[in-house]
Amino acid sequence: MQTPATYDDVNLILRLYEMRREDKMRQARNWFAASFTARTLDELNNLCPPASEANAYFRMVISYWDMVASFITGGVLNERLFFQSGRELLFVWEKVRDIAPQIRVANKDDFILKNLETVANSFIKWMEGQAPESYNAYKNRLRAASR
Repeated sequence: MQTPATYDDVNLILRLYEMRREDKMRQARNWFAASFTARTLDELNNLCPPASEANAYFRMVISYWDMVASFITGGVLNERLFFQSGRELLFVWEKVRDIAPQIRVANKDDFILKNLETVANSFIKWMEGQAPESYNAYKNRLRAASR
């Protein structure tokens, strides 16, 4: 059983929220939500060519959420408390789920986005425990919106 959430957990979640509100990060998140549709490595390379603003936005969003996930996998941040307000992490994972394995192969690095994947899978289990149909409904809404 996980330890109870602490005021430090709350303060870290609030700090992470503040970081998401930074102007450049907000632009990157808006771009990612509206424009990131890549499902293959070729589509990713076409959408986000090296040295492009799109590439910078893509890297900013995925590295931010992988960092947040590392706080959870590292035991620094209470997972259950985070899940109650951190659905954007799952949103990001759903958008990169298909290409993550391809990115790992291309970079010969099985660890790329592993924290994000691990926490997203835990998040899915948590959601299913709260409301059994909620994850499938969420995933289907995202997939439909990305077409």
